[in-house]
Amino acid sequence: MSIQTRTFDLELEPEDNVRLANLCGQFDQHLRLLERRLGIEINNRGLSFRLIGVGEAVLTGEQLLRELYAQTAEEVLTLEKIHLSLQEAGVDTLLERAEGRLPDVVIKTKRGLIRARGPNQQEYLHAVLKHDINFGVGPAGTGKTYLAVACAIEALESDRVRRILLVRPAVEAGERLGFLPGDLAQKIDPYLRPLYDALFEMLGFEKVNKLIERNVIEVAPLAYMRGRTLNESFIILDEAQNTTPEQMKMFLTRIGFGSTAVITGDVTQVDLPRGQPSGLRQAIEILKDVQGISFTFFNSRDVVRHVLVERIVNAYESFENP
Repeated sequence: MSIQTRTFDLELEPEDNVRLANLCGQFDQHLRLLERRLGIEINNRGLSFRLIGVGEAVLTGEQLLRELYAQTAEEVLTLEKIHLSLQEAGVDTLLERAEGRLPDVVIKTKRGLIRARGPNQQEYLHAVLKHDINFGVGPAGTGKTYLAVACAIEALESDRVRRILLVRPAVEAGERLGFLPGDLAQKIDPYLRPLYDALFEMLGFEKVNKLIERNVIEVAPLAYMRGRTLNESFIILDEAQNTTPEQMKMFLTRIGFGSTAVITGDVTQVDLPRGQPSGLRQAIEILKDVQGISFTFFNSRDVVRHVLVERIVNAYESFENP
């Protein structure tokens, strides 16, 4: 069966050769990236473009070209920005999303607006808003922790919770706390640095430190959660693949009234001792059918770091699962 293609002619305005060069990129590399990812052909003479391909892909290409040309008025486009724009458009699930698209969720922080990039991130944000316990599972760079921190800050600033707890198991790449210099706080700090970085970006260094001093934001290792009941809190357990089954059960049973928990991790990067099962893997199996708990599974297409990160993740997946 032949696939029916369509042709779409597009005229961009206003006329500006500098912005046109910005849109196309050096040697038209931006247009070539759009062609490869959308599976369409893009031809242009000046600001007159012709797109040829399958209907949905052509319409998405037309929308992206208009949006990217609008961006050229204020910024210099790069391959990375084109890559992110493609992910926001959800090109890999284009046909599946043609009907029943979820409405956009925008997280408001004092440093600006944070939007989902692509369908999985959109689904993730919707799940966090609707469920008390949420799992975000997938490779590094897919925005699991960053978006969870953004949701936590918005919940705090809108008075839906009274505090934020950011939790991590103190296990990393085969090393142990005794390997690191300093007292306990100094040993733990490097493990929690990614959480600090997201907070600093969204709230600013001074405000984060003030909130930590007042215990409105608490950053702690997982072991500190035992015996506590956490009410009216937004709790994020990061790097959850490095919890043991006992630790995961302990954490999930800490959650009290008015609280939201987000558990993030990558089951392909477990750093526990050999033979020790991952609490995240077990929780996915045990809780998959429990009402009120959401699971969002990310993959390499959702990576929002350098374009090479997606390729690296794909290469490792191919090697590990031939």
